[in-house]
Amino acid sequence: MNLNQMAATLLRKSNIFLLVCGVAGWLFSFSAVSPAQAGKAESAIEADRFLVEAEEVVTRYTPANNGAGPLWCYGSTVIARQGNDVYLSIIETGKDVPLLCNTRWQLWHRSANGWKIAQSEKEYRQREPCPIATFQEGAVFLSVNPSIEPPGVKYGRCRPLVLEFNPRNPGGAVKTHKPAWADGTYFTDHSYRGFAADGVNGELLLLNINAKTSEQFVSYCDSSGKWAQIGKIEFPIRACYPQVGLRDRAAAVMAIGDIVEPVEEWQKLKFEKLKRKWDYVFRRLFYTFTPDIRTSNFVTPVEVDTVEKTAGHIRNFDLYIDEAGAAHLLYLKRPHQYSFIRDRYFPGQAITAHLEYAVIRDGKVVSRRTLAETGQDSEGLEPSFGRFHISSDGKVWVIAAGTYTDGAGSTFGNYIGRILPGQSRPRFVRIKLKHPFRTFFTNTVRGGSEPSDVIDLFGIADDGPNLRYARIRLKSGK
Repeated sequence: MNLNQMAATLLRKSNIFLLVCGVAGWLFSFSAVSPAQAGKAESAIEADRFLVEAEEVVTRYTPANNGAGPLWCYGSTVIARQGNDVYLSIIETGKDVPLLCNTRWQLWHRSANGWKIAQSEKEYRQREPCPIATFQEGAVFLSVNPSIEPPGVKYGRCRPLVLEFNPRNPGGAVKTHKPAWADGTYFTDHSYRGFAADGVNGELLLLNINAKTSEQFVSYCDSSGKWAQIGKIEFPIRACYPQVGLRDRAAAVMAIGDIVEPVEEWQKLKFEKLKRKWDYVFRRLFYTFTPDIRTSNFVTPVEVDTVEKTAGHIRNFDLYIDEAGAAHLLYLKRPHQYSFIRDRYFPGQAITAHLEYAVIRDGKVVSRRTLAETGQDSEGLEPSFGRFHISSDGKVWVIAAGTYTDGAGSTFGNYIGRILPGQSRPRFVRIKLKHPFRTFFTNTVRGGSEPSDVIDLFGIADDGPNLRYARIRLKSGK
């Protein structure tokens, strides 16, 4: 090969090399996107799956100053859906009505014509909100707890009842149910009751605390409408705000310990710093169940989690019983509640929040996951509240309130993510609400609403004392 041929060959190879490099660079320019950019692009696409169809103020709330607010019964829902109709239980504060039972229930109904009050209690005889339940093909129910004492009596006796409304005429005649209880009840205006429905089978479950002994008494209504006493649940300590689930006669209860600060040193320090005599702590999370509420008592409660040793705080959020009978639990865990206790007794430890998810089968915790937590890096969702939602295909979603931090800053909002088997954390996507909720209820299956691609939210946002409603639709992914 002469010099001219060698030069020509080298030139051809150089051109091929440059062409290959150019094509590779062109392809790389499309694929070499930072993880943050890719994540934002994916989130933008996924956010379009969650369509906000309604966002509105239902009414305004006047504080009752009786120790309970419109969301006080957070263990049981106050919103339920039947087809295209939505029902809400809201308490109204009576003007100049003496404490503590100075509110009354209102049943609200949202049809195609918007919200209106279907019916209200005649007198102001309630202290707490009145949880709601529904059958998928049947009635709407309210758990009420009217005082049987003269107005102005505090911590007085109450009579828990269940009211039944006809959804075809919610403003019409009301049927009053008298739940059956075991002997030894002492029910007051601090009921800490839990209320649930099996919306498919048409059954109800109601818990109410004995104000003297802290035992949770249990009453069950079968599909024929007959009530039966199911004894009582004795937790290791007083446990309140129960989430109650009922499915195919299997029942489950999650409740949070609610006692006066047991550590004298911490109690003194808190009073010194906060100047507040009220000092209840919520540190131990409990669970119990029965495989068949007709034939078996609730088992001895087990402790699911605790932050007892670090003066922390746990808040129980939600419970779901799946088709296999396993119970899914959602709660918020803060190992340290107060910085001044942390500084003195646990110096150097971070104050963090963790959205925890546990699955319990046959009374034993079979899996645990942290779904979101205070970020140690520059990006992540710091959770503050959460609920489950079950879509029409049976998938389990988590709706969370919290602050998301990334390179652009920090944004408070409501976020949604799906729990996937084998995946440690869901990918949370922000729901495009103008007024994101800080605390909220949902159309939970525990309240009898059927699994749905429509999410109903009711709660308090950034413009209290407004009580807000939002409807979000899950659109199928591509």
